[in-house]
Amino acid sequence: MTTRDELWSDLLRRALAGDGPCYARFLHEATPVIRKIARARCTVEAEVEDIVQEVLLAVHAKRHTWRSDQPVSPWLYAIARYKAADAARRRRVAVPIEDVVETLEDEAAGDVTAARDLARLLDGIDPRAAGIVRAVGVEGESAGEVGARLGMSEGAVRVAYHRAMTKLRRMAEAEDD
Repeated sequence: MTTRDELWSDLLRRALAGDGPCYARFLHEATPVIRKIARARCTVEAEVEDIVQEVLLAVHAKRHTWRSDQPVSPWLYAIARYKAADAARRRRVAVPIEDVVETLEDEAAGDVTAARDLARLLDGIDPRAAGIVRAVGVEGESAGEVGARLGMSEGAVRVAYHRAMTKLRRMAEAEDD
């Protein structure tokens, strides 16, 4: 006695060799199983037949990808699972951004708490070092640009920035303790 998978494999092998009636029989016998998978994975009964049709179309389009030395059922079931998942993704409700824009956080504003903490820490160091940290670390200016504006060499700006950052780190650690 042959199993369903052996029968399906034989039918699909013959179909791939050009036997049309075997292909029709394969599709006819596989359809109830595909429908059962679609029904198990789909919560909307009205979409089950659409999923079945999509699976049958995918089987037809991808039949050449089945390896004839492998069982056909896992290949067929995978296609059915993926098509059911595709249908579920299509059912997701899209909410217009205008309806929720007031509830979204303004990423451009950054973290308000962090900005407040940084401002407080920068007030604790000398104004020139604080200006260098703001220019290089916050605003993204290069050390060369800051140096030209302040009459310092690029290297001196980097050293001042590093020293200021070290001091800020120590101040923040002292607050945490």
